[in-house]
Amino acid sequence: MSALSSARGLASTFGRHQLGAIVATVIDFGTMSVLVSGFGLFAPLATAIGAALGGLSNFLLGRHWIFSASEERVADQAWRYALVSGVSLGLNAGGEYVLHDRLGIQYLLARVIIALVVSVGWNFPVQRSFVYARRTTNPRREQPPPTCPA
Repeated sequence: MSALSSARGLASTFGRHQLGAIVATVIDFGTMSVLVSGFGLFAPLATAIGAALGGLSNFLLGRHWIFSASEERVADQAWRYALVSGVSLGLNAGGEYVLHDRLGIQYLLARVIIALVVSVGWNFPVQRSFVYARRTTNPRREQPPPTCPA
């Protein structure tokens, strides 16, 4: 594979990743808004439900469309995704604290800035190289038991 086609493939994957993030964000915020405004649900609970559905949709998009990595066991990818998402949560919260609370940037602008930095600088590269990375062996294939020398 040439460097140019490799770069095009990476750019295409990155574009799908950003689209997937947008879709997950719409699901997250849309769910939260409908539950609060339409059903009168307690806002923190609605936020948690929206975030969970957004995260699930992002995981499934990553597995089936963004990285096309559905051949690996879902449980193996899911624990790695949860770990990466937990770090992402900390980076987003910490970044919001620094930009808004310490530097005085308006909270929504700070949120957008830090979300973009975390998405490009953490989520995409770590999902690509760790969560959905191609493994050298097929984890679904049964491995024969080791044999004992006679």
